[in-house]
Amino acid sequence: MITQMKKITFLVTNKEYEQFIAGIRRLGVIHIDQLQSGATSDEFEAGKVLAERYKSAFRELDYAVDSYKSETEYTAVDFSQMNRDELCRKALSQVEQVEMLVSHEQDVKRQIEATEKNIKALEPWGDIDKEQIAELEKQGYKVGFFACPTKMLKAEWADLYYATPIDERDKKTYFVTFSKEHPDITAETLELPPKTLSSYIEESEQLKEQLNGIHTNLLSINGMYRELMKAAQVEVNNDISLSRVHLSSESVADDALKLMQGWIPAEREADVTAFLDENHIYYETENPELEDNVPVEIKNGKFSSLFEPILKMYSLPNYHDLDVTPFFAPFFMLFFGLCMGDAGYGLIILAVSILLHAKLPQEQKPYAKLGIFLGAMTIVCGTLTGSFFGIDLTQQEWAFLAPVKKYFINEHNFRLFGYSPMMVISVIIGLIQVLLGMVLAGIKAAKLHGWKFGIGKFSWVTALLSAVLLFGLPACGVALPTFVTYIFYALIGVSAIGIFFLNNPAKNPLLNIGTGVWDTYGMATGLLGDLLSYIRLFALGLTGGVLGSVFNSLAIDMTDSMPWAVRWLPMLIILLLGHGINFALCMISSFVHPMRLTFVEFFKNANFEGGGRAYEPFEVKTYKK
Repeated sequence: MITQMKKITFLVTNKEYEQFIAGIRRLGVIHIDQLQSGATSDEFEAGKVLAERYKSAFRELDYAVDSYKSETEYTAVDFSQMNRDELCRKALSQVEQVEMLVSHEQDVKRQIEATEKNIKALEPWGDIDKEQIAELEKQGYKVGFFACPTKMLKAEWADLYYATPIDERDKKTYFVTFSKEHPDITAETLELPPKTLSSYIEESEQLKEQLNGIHTNLLSINGMYRELMKAAQVEVNNDISLSRVHLSSESVADDALKLMQGWIPAEREADVTAFLDENHIYYETENPELEDNVPVEIKNGKFSSLFEPILKMYSLPNYHDLDVTPFFAPFFMLFFGLCMGDAGYGLIILAVSILLHAKLPQEQKPYAKLGIFLGAMTIVCGTLTGSFFGIDLTQQEWAFLAPVKKYFINEHNFRLFGYSPMMVISVIIGLIQVLLGMVLAGIKAAKLHGWKFGIGKFSWVTALLSAVLLFGLPACGVALPTFVTYIFYALIGVSAIGIFFLNNPAKNPLLNIGTGVWDTYGMATGLLGDLLSYIRLFALGLTGGVLGSVFNSLAIDMTDSMPWAVRWLPMLIILLLGHGINFALCMISSFVHPMRLTFVEFFKNANFEGGGRAYEPFEVKTYKK
């Protein structure tokens, strides 16, 4: 449900301005609009830069925790007695320390890379005595270092230039020559690093020790100062929020007054107006207009709210939309269960989700709770279709299944209209969701423009539902009484009037005929495509079951000749690997395709526009561990 909002406009004198800002910040319910588009200030820009530095520092600390191990347990610094200035100062010094360590780390890594390159270049030669080479050069000899493919090494080079092989690696021979002039040979001339191999090895070890020290320092900062830095980051964000509000006023009456505009939940209007009256602030409240960009706050029940992150992946509804979360939530859960389609996989999801719900912090528990619902629905769908870890229960001769085998919704038990029952059921579910979307679109049109503007959508729903019952029930063997048939025909006829003459009450009914014809063409083609999209629910569930069955067969057939004493291990490995791969693929498809059906088919038919901006009240945020 979208919370009803009220627009509120203030006029504040310059003398009262700072006190007023502090007051509404403590109140914590007013979303302030920025009236000066693109306006900025030094404080605002500095705050954004500092906030980005904090984010970058936490990214580096998170990377250090994930990448480097430490046996040391660090005691977090107690900052409960620090004032705000001391807290921010100490936290900023740690941010600077992280930045310095990361910069040093990059330098050390570059040095290690260069040193390792020199080591690799010198490895074929070992420790070269630079003094002996210098002595030979004094006597007029040129010492050359070469490499060439072993098969191209020529014996005559030894006679002409005293070519001496030193090492052979990867079918390549490394050799040195001694001659009075540069040798004329077809080989790669090598320029060796100036220092010895052992010195580079020692240097590399020292650099790696430095790198380990840097990592240790990063881990100690994370262990000791992370909470302090988090608390300071909240203060930085509060400062940014305050700076943004300062930019959200316009000076009027020769800069004597400041004009501000904001939004408040209608349920909190009395609290806000009482505060304003008490402080003698001039204000006006009014209901939002259709063209207003109203911030959005959505509130749903315990079940529907679990699916709000899925809605936000698409977009928040705009203020004039309907909150579709409660309407797509049960469908999404059902779609997930049908796509996974296996009761065994559902048990895994349910068990892991229950475990996570017990272990995760409070703010992350809703995700685990969502997993519990999805796992439970997968168990239900898998049980109804008779699939358990890729085993088709309708094909098993187990005694305990005998009484219930015939009830599984499976093509081995029965078919609907000559097709697999789950394929037909998927299309029926799709039709229900599409019709629900049309009803919501009609409600939205009626809410925004008046009940007449919903007639077109409601007419389509009535016509389609009547046609489905009129022709579908007899196809299922249900004989309709003659008067019921006439009622359905009458409903279709009345709906046709709404479709062709009242699809847009703002126009002349006769002009709406063309629009009605076009809508009919779009409905005939679009509805068919929309409904066929829902077959993927059947197809994905079937594919997961088939792949699971294949891995079961592989585990049995590939180990058939082995004695049971050793057979169980390869069978277990094949089953774990095979079902692990299948489970991962099913999880991906079970999220992606239900979202696709929701975001495309359902949102389109519900005329869901999205594009809403979140309601963000101006308030003092406090750090919570």
